[in-house]
Amino acid sequence: MKFDSYKRVIFSVAVLAIAFTVACGKKETKVSEIGQGEGEVSIVAWPGYIERGETDKGYDWVTEFEKSSGCKVNVKTAATSDEMVALMNEGGFDLVTASGDASLRLVAGGKVQEINTDLVPSWKNVDSRLQNAPWHTVEGKHFGVPYQWGPNVLMYNTKVFKKAPTSWNVVFEEQVLPDGKSNKGRVQAFDGPIYIADAALYLKQAKPELGIQDPYELDEKQYTAVIELLKKQRQLVPKYWHDAMVQVDDFKKEGLVASSTWPFQVNLLVSEKQPVASVVPQEGATGWADSTMLHKDSKHVNCAYKWLEHSLSPKVQGDLASWFGSVPSVPSACKGNALLGDTGCAVNGFNNFEKISFWRTPKEDCSGGRKCIPYKKWAEDYISIIGSK
Repeated sequence: MKFDSYKRVIFSVAVLAIAFTVACGKKETKVSEIGQGEGEVSIVAWPGYIERGETDKGYDWVTEFEKSSGCKVNVKTAATSDEMVALMNEGGFDLVTASGDASLRLVAGGKVQEINTDLVPSWKNVDSRLQNAPWHTVEGKHFGVPYQWGPNVLMYNTKVFKKAPTSWNVVFEEQVLPDGKSNKGRVQAFDGPIYIADAALYLKQAKPELGIQDPYELDEKQYTAVIELLKKQRQLVPKYWHDAMVQVDDFKKEGLVASSTWPFQVNLLVSEKQPVASVVPQEGATGWADSTMLHKDSKHVNCAYKWLEHSLSPKVQGDLASWFGSVPSVPSACKGNALLGDTGCAVNGFNNFEKISFWRTPKEDCSGGRKCIPYKKWAEDYISIIGSK
C-alpha cells in the first residue's frame, strides 16, 4: 500500500504544527459579547457528528438551528485528527470538533482562540469530568467546548466469533480464529499515528515487563517494542481504515472479521442487519473526548457561539449520542431522550470514563522527568509501517 501525496501533506503539516509554542495562542483576546449572526458557520467535523436528517430523518440537529439562528451550517468532514489540524492550519473554517490528539496542537499552533464560557450559558451543565479537561484547558483557559466522548471499541463478526473476543490479540497477533481460519488478511487497524497507543495499551498487559504505564508516554525501549508489534501486525492487515463509511463498506464486502472502530460504524452495520457486535477487551481501550474549538480567524464568530450553545442542548446531545454510540458531555441528556433511551448512556459507557485512555498528543517531556518519544516520531514511523509490505 502506498500513501498518496495528499495524505503525506496532511501528516507533514500536522507534525509541523506541534513545533509552535503555546504562547502563540495567547495573543488573541476572547470574544466579549455575541452580536447578530453573520448568516453562516463552517464546521470541520468527524463523520456523523453534524447531522441534518440526510442519512436518517430521525437524526437532525441542524435544520432547526438554521431556522432559529439564521446561520447556515456548512460541514467539512475529516477522517483523522491530522486532517483536522491541516484544515485548520489552512484556514477558512470557524469551528472544529477536535479530539485530544489534535486539540493541544491547535492551541500550541495559535490556530484557535480562547472560549468565553460566560457566553455559552449551558456550559454550567457540562459534565464536571470534562469542564477542565487537559485536552482543551491550558493554564486555566478554555479553548474548547466539550461535545461527545467514547471508546475505540473492538468490532467483530458474530458468525466468526460466537462469543465476544476478550483480547485485542485477535488484531495484533497471528492466530487461528474460532471458525478455523487464520486472522491474516481479515483484520483492520486505524490509519493514524495515534493508533500506536492502541498497540501500547495491549502490550501494557501482554508484556508487563516493559513497564508501560501510559500508552501516550513511551520511552525508547517501550516504543521500540510497540513498533515491532505494529510491524508484525502489518502482515495481517490488508487495508487500514480512516474513513468511517469506507470501513462500513469494507466489513460488508471485504471479508473482514475484526478491527478497532468507533461505535458509529458498529451502529450503522447493525442497522443494516450485518453480523457484527463490539466489545471493550480486557486490556481496556483508547478513546476520544472531543471539544468544539473556534478558529482564531473565524469570520462568523457570532454564529459560531450560537452553535456552541446549541451543541450543548440536551436534545442535541442525546440524539447525537444515540446516532454515534457516544456519551453526551451534558449528563442531563441521558434521561428523557426518545432516541437514546434512559439506558443509552450506560450502554455507551458513561461509567467507563476512568477505564479509557483518552487520545492526547505524545510529547518528549513526560511524567517522572523521563524522555519519551514525541508525536513527530510516531507519525514518521507509522507512515513507514503502513507503507511497507
